[in-house]
Amino acid sequence: MTKPIAVRFAPSPTGPLHIGGVRTALYNYLFARQHGGRLLLRIEDTDQGRLVEGAENYIQQSLAWLGIRFDEGVAEGGPHGPYRQSERAALGMYQQYADQLLASGWAYYAFDSGDELEAMRDRLQKEEASIQGYNAHTRGSMLNSFTLSPEEVQERVARGDSYVIRFNMPADLDIEFQDIVRGTVSFHSSQLDDKVLLKAGGMPTYHLANVVDDHLMEISHVIRGEEWLSSTPLHVMLYRALGWEDTMPAFVHLPLILNPNGQGKMSKRTGDKLGFSVFPCTWQDPESGNVSVGYREQGYFPEAMINFLALLGWNPGDEEEIMDRDRLIERFRLERINQSPTNFNLDKLKWFNEQYLRTQTEEAELVRQLAAAAKAEGFDNLGESQLQGVVRLMRERVSFVHEMISQGRFLLEAPESYDEAMKAKQWKEQTGEWMLALANAWEEVATWELMALEAATEAWAAGAGIGKGKIMAPLRLALTGVSGGPGVMDIAAFLGKPETLARLRKAAHSLG
Repeated sequence: MTKPIAVRFAPSPTGPLHIGGVRTALYNYLFARQHGGRLLLRIEDTDQGRLVEGAENYIQQSLAWLGIRFDEGVAEGGPHGPYRQSERAALGMYQQYADQLLASGWAYYAFDSGDELEAMRDRLQKEEASIQGYNAHTRGSMLNSFTLSPEEVQERVARGDSYVIRFNMPADLDIEFQDIVRGTVSFHSSQLDDKVLLKAGGMPTYHLANVVDDHLMEISHVIRGEEWLSSTPLHVMLYRALGWEDTMPAFVHLPLILNPNGQGKMSKRTGDKLGFSVFPCTWQDPESGNVSVGYREQGYFPEAMINFLALLGWNPGDEEEIMDRDRLIERFRLERINQSPTNFNLDKLKWFNEQYLRTQTEEAELVRQLAAAAKAEGFDNLGESQLQGVVRLMRERVSFVHEMISQGRFLLEAPESYDEAMKAKQWKEQTGEWMLALANAWEEVATWELMALEAATEAWAAGAGIGKGKIMAPLRLALTGVSGGPGVMDIAAFLGKPETLARLRKAAHSLG
């Protein structure tokens, strides 16, 4: 019988959600939705010493902005809760499995102090040992269940000595598993450590907690970053040791996302240096107070980000690029995820945003966003029709909604100055007189709309013996003060009769 599809996104709140984590969440989301499966959000907060204030809320906020909704999780609840590992640990949900591993010989107590562990590492380095770690080759020289009698071990545990529980990794074993992206993957156990499963104090490590939780939550596929590939042989061995190998999930390890320059894994340090963000939303570090601006605040559409990230390591096998959420869900296949790392191409992301701005986003949503952007710039009382007009004139010319204001300010207020280079090139001795004459001609236009303005302009130019082309550039300068923008007649139609005539006459007198 085929195991029902269930996947999880399991971030650790030790900092803000990285854009690579967003892609992992997205791939889990697309796969679950395509198969009608369950999608869980599990907070892996076992590393209590590294938790960052506000990180968990930030993770949930960022995923909500992107429209990645969960069926079960810390906010949604569900039959497999609780969904924070610290809460699960408090209920003893991991201790019982650590005890099972101890009883079966797959785990053991280790009482080594920090100084003793450091001394072991120093000794191995000085000896230039080919294998350096706490494993089958070194455990015999340390303070643990292999070097102490059972009675000594129980006595130490009973009196409260500090200890950890380590996995008993076999000394000579090929550990093989299947990865949907990478095919057959094999590790030799001699290269693996006896990883800690339960820390001093009883909190589980990632390794034990994620295996136990994935089993209890009936996870069918573990879709996670490439950095966890080297931990998978331990996880496979844990499934075997706990008797769960037959229900072990399928593994999918995603390729790295590289910096835009292709040099190294995408990182905040490089982002700060090269001027790009690694966070979906703005994050303020609670300790330093430093602010990292996110893609949301830069003006990116969540759907554009989703479309871009989906193709950052996966491709549908053809040239289709613009895909809304439903189309991505329809086309997504784990088998078409790439093995090779992929660059975070900022130009491509910006291109996606432009496509969503121009053709994919409803005008009503653009109007809503434009109203907020305009208010932030001091334009508080713009009407619905005025906002709609700005959207229609500017959406093909900008990459972000807020640029409709910065690049189209002349649509909302008369220019205070005029482009000097354009003035020198286009404004001649007689141009001011032409603008006044055209203003007088436009006074007679009864219906202020594009076709009527064009007809009146052509009639006036013909009557004055002036080629229409000679007046369009200075007309643009008079109305906008700049050299680019929408069509001049479109601008005039949008501004309305009184404003347009006032600007023409002002420019005629100001520019001479």
